[in-house]
Amino acid sequence: MKTSKPEFRRQESWRYKRVKETWRRPRGVTSKMRKEESGFPAKVKNGYGTPGSTRGLHPRGLVDTRVWREIELEKLDPKVHIVRIAARVGEKKRRGILTKAKDLNFHIANPGKEEGRAVTEQLTREEENALPAETGEEKMEEKTETADDENLEKTEESSE
Repeated sequence: MKTSKPEFRRQESWRYKRVKETWRRPRGVTSKMRKEESGFPAKVKNGYGTPGSTRGLHPRGLVDTRVWREIELEKLDPKVHIVRIAARVGEKKRRGILTKAKDLNFHIANPGKEEGRAVTEQLTREEENALPAETGEEKMEEKTETADDENLEKTEESSE
């Protein structure tokens, strides 16, 4: 069994903020990293690849499969595949795919913020009733009362 591969970091990325960590090949004439001197991070080269049997798999070890319709879930095996819902799928269809995938015990790679409830779904009437009810009329009444109190205070001060 191979050991895990090192994190390949760009030369001098640990020294300067302006140099990102994403890998770039060291090209300098006097570069110690290019010369592979000891004490410097490893360079990307043959031999660090992942085994062919696990190459391209999801980190859970499952085959990543993109799904557009609920019907496609029936052709897949939950022990082998992980479901990724296509980005262009609408909210209504996404909810259907999520419920079907749950029923079939699939892992979902991109379920959304909340699996049970869609992001833009409106509150039901029961949930609205549970919220503290403060209508626009009540707010207007409060504003007029406070305005009247302020006017009374000003008139009392001016009369004295």
